[in-house]
Amino acid sequence: MFSTLKTLIDGANARAENRLRDSFSIELIDQKIREAEQNLKAAKLTLASLIQKQRSEIRQVETLQARIDDLMARARQALEDDRQDLAQTAAQAVADLENELALRKQTEGRLEARILQLRHSVQAASRRILDLKQGAISARAVKREQGLQKLLNRHLGGDSPIDEAEALIARVMKQDDPFEQSEILREIDAGMDHSNLAARMEEAGYGPKTRATASDVLKRLKAQTDN
Repeated sequence: MFSTLKTLIDGANARAENRLRDSFSIELIDQKIREAEQNLKAAKLTLASLIQKQRSEIRQVETLQARIDDLMARARQALEDDRQDLAQTAAQAVADLENELALRKQTEGRLEARILQLRHSVQAASRRILDLKQGAISARAVKREQGLQKLLNRHLGGDSPIDEAEALIARVMKQDDPFEQSEILREIDAGMDHSNLAARMEEAGYGPKTRATASDVLKRLKAQTDN
């Protein structure tokens, strides 16, 4: 039972979340683009820091190489002057500097590889963000069109004002004519109390006439014309 209730609640929550995401889809898209731009900015700062470190390592390598070249030249002169002590000291210094130089070059190489990788990532992210912004423009246009379509549907479909007006007109037109109903009621009442029986028999030609008719007027006109 509890498992079933949990499933129903999870389903209801998922549907509510989907409706919320649909309602605020444009806002969510804009927020995600802002987050992506912040991540891109952080990546650019990291890239700039790595490039700065690489340039520092390059300067250190150049400085070490210059010191090594200088000491090597001085050591050769000491050997020519048979100053083994100075030559030995210079050789030890050169060896230490060469070891440091090797480490510096390794560090610079790792930085270069990392910079190359991060630069590609930054460029790819930048292109994707541009695509996202273009997609957001299209999404806004579609969302606006959907909103207008829903508004139009409310006016043209369902319980729209147009439908309600048409229904009211149809209802009025279908109602019985009260004047016709009154006339029918009068005829019914007259038939029930026989008050119109004499008039109907008079129209059929039985008994004296009590009112003029169009036929009587035409007969008089013809008689006057013949005379």
